[in-house]
Amino acid sequence: MQITLELPNDIADKLQLQRTNISRRVLELIAADYYRQGRIGAAEVHRMLNFSSRWETYQFLKQEQAYLPYTEEDLAEDIQTINNLRRSHPTNSSNQAHLV
Repeated sequence: MQITLELPNDIADKLQLQRTNISRRVLELIAADYYRQGRIGAAEVHRMLNFSSRWETYQFLKQEQAYLPYTEEDLAEDIQTINNLRRSHPTNSSNQAHLV
């Protein structure tokens, strides 16, 4: 898909945008925003921005402060899942901690 944006030259000058990097920056902003919203995952960001590795993708997301929302409820669910798995697959270790 190709998208065209119109931006007055004086504003583009103030933003110090060069024609060669405007498209890339807009694409980066879209990818980071949609990732934050949970609408796309890291794999889609990777593909959209044609990164060479997942580590490059993660570095980009960190730079853009694009973190998935993770609530206290999400944490509680994760803890419950871990505890359920531990109960259903006990180990021989008596030193295993129980998450609360």
